[in-house]
Amino acid sequence: MTPARDDARRDARRISASLTDPRVIDPRQELVRHDDLSEEELAQIVRLLAAMREWRDADQRLSFESRTHMKLNETDMRALRYIIASMNADVPVTAGALSDHLHISTASTTKLLDRLERAGHVVRRPHPTDRRAVTVEITPETHREVRRTMGLQHARRFEVARSLSPQDRDTVTRFLRDLSETTLASVPAVGAGSDDPDARESDSGPDSAARSDARRG
Repeated sequence: MTPARDDARRDARRISASLTDPRVIDPRQELVRHDDLSEEELAQIVRLLAAMREWRDADQRLSFESRTHMKLNETDMRALRYIIASMNADVPVTAGALSDHLHISTASTTKLLDRLERAGHVVRRPHPTDRRAVTVEITPETHREVRRTMGLQHARRFEVARSLSPQDRDTVTRFLRDLSETTLASVPAVGAGSDDPDARESDSGPDSAARSDARRG
């Protein structure tokens, strides 16, 4: 490899590692003011934002690989997790409850359940008290697979949260909630105008963070 190519690769790695640094992404401070911060404070904020990005990328990679392995989209996985939680709480899952949880129409919910049932992930059964309704249950095989992937990851996250002091948990909770409110206030909902789960799937893969950064830039 030529020296010029070596330099180009080093520059590319440097920029990739600096996508959360306002000195790189907003040097004229048109969006982010940072000249009132010391170098130490600014470096600490950048490290925090970089750590958040690393966690988000890792989480999206795991979610994408799990869905790909099970041949599911993001809404399918959300539906399965809801069904598992409801079954654990001895609460019957109806199509209406699932529709409310996923914020999609009845027609889209029926389409989703048809797809999951054909793939052997769920079964429909008569409702125990309402003869006009049916309930949805996850199959044992799919339940084991979801627990092996997403369930195990949740358990590991719980352990990380448990390792924090009560004061640190409160601080992290406030930070994440403030961050969520800021994000929801400034970014339109993905797939707005459509409640078809498949219409939103293009923004749920491991590269969605990069696409989001490109839109913001």
